[in-house]
Amino acid sequence: MTTSAESRSGAENMTHPRLSLGTAAARNLATTTKTVPQMQGITSRWLLRLLPWVEVSSGTYRVNRRLTHTLGDGRVEFVAAGAEVRVIPVELRELPLLRGFEDTEVLVALADRFRQRELAPGEVLVAAGEPADEVVLIAHGKIEKLGVGEYDEPTVLGSLADGDYLGDRELAATDAGTWRFTARAVTSATVLTLAREEFLALQARAEGLRSHVEAYRNAPTPPRNQHGEADIAIASGHVGEPSLDGVFADYETSPREYELSVAQTVLRVHTRVADLYNDPMNQLEQQLRLTVEALRERQEHEMVNSRSFGLLHNADFKQRIHTRGGPPTPDDLDELLATVWKEPGLILAHPRAIAAIGRECNRRGLAPQSANVGGHAVPAWRGVPIFPCNKIPVSPSGVSSILAMRTGEERQGVVGLRQTGIPDEYEPGLTVRFMGISDKAIISYLVSAYYSAAVLVPDALGILENVEVGN
Repeated sequence: MTTSAESRSGAENMTHPRLSLGTAAARNLATTTKTVPQMQGITSRWLLRLLPWVEVSSGTYRVNRRLTHTLGDGRVEFVAAGAEVRVIPVELRELPLLRGFEDTEVLVALADRFRQRELAPGEVLVAAGEPADEVVLIAHGKIEKLGVGEYDEPTVLGSLADGDYLGDRELAATDAGTWRFTARAVTSATVLTLAREEFLALQARAEGLRSHVEAYRNAPTPPRNQHGEADIAIASGHVGEPSLDGVFADYETSPREYELSVAQTVLRVHTRVADLYNDPMNQLEQQLRLTVEALRERQEHEMVNSRSFGLLHNADFKQRIHTRGGPPTPDDLDELLATVWKEPGLILAHPRAIAAIGRECNRRGLAPQSANVGGHAVPAWRGVPIFPCNKIPVSPSGVSSILAMRTGEERQGVVGLRQTGIPDEYEPGLTVRFMGISDKAIISYLVSAYYSAAVLVPDALGILENVEVGN
């Protein structure tokens, strides 16, 4: 049965006969111009392109550092049941005073003694000059530490957020002192507090805790520099023949070692496809190209997010700072660069975070700079280029992180790790190995990428956390 459209077309052809071959028929004899298979998941992968790569011929990379004496620099974790928040007992060992304390029953008793407190924005948590008679754990929210400046005006000494704490030094002292700063809530916050009296009461009953605290107080504190390394005494400006101190630079006895990680997959192509459908494009070559692209994307994701070697999880806690108000302001970017002030090389941020930086600059009437990197114009701050990386996560609540780093082994920075010269190498650090043909005539190839990343010294990587990208 013919449709009305077909009837009209037939009538028109009879009225106006075709004078040349139509395009629909001509396409049957023509070779269509086509692209190679496209893949939306391919990104610029700036991190992989910009990191200096160190050859790891042994498969393991050892980072030797000077011995440090800094303890208890971690963050405390919590569990929440509805509106009630509790500290995980073993997480109390992140406090310097309790580092290495193994009595779980006492830790549980301590955790039970913490009291939850809700703060409104602008509410004062502790005030300078008041008795420092409690330790405070920040479960959620942002707290700023305020001091008195040189000219009697308030000055921001720093910011605290989820997992941070204050009052630990006062808890370890023999006598209660006074707060040296004022802590005020920037946002709504949930904190847990433990009164000094309750800690002392438990300490009096628990012999193990009492012995641990005494050992902590009596432990010798060798002279050390601002980074926690043993100080190297050097005399200068002297005259005559004074006695000079003998020194040595001690090393970590158990330095960290990075083993190369691997991302793998098995590429399968049917022999019929590989034999018959290779004109004008080689099917195996295109399948392999897309597989390698996906592996490289996963590699960059792991180098950012892996809990064992990813940059987000391996930055020193002292190198993590928080925004002053939520969105990434120019002031926040200056603070971020100050964490890697020795020689900052690049800033890495999610595209939405870069857009938020632009909005904050527009709000202040600033025109962000740009830098030319390999023929690409990229935004920059204080001359340091800002590169997009969609592997940096954005939480459901719209917050992300911005990374600043110094790169290169010679600069004691961040480096990528890989091994080249592997059998069946297809690209540096990536191999394609033939696995055979199955009884179903399917060809299999094992595609593997070997990689890792290392932060040589803590101040090579700084992170601006809790950056609001949707404000």
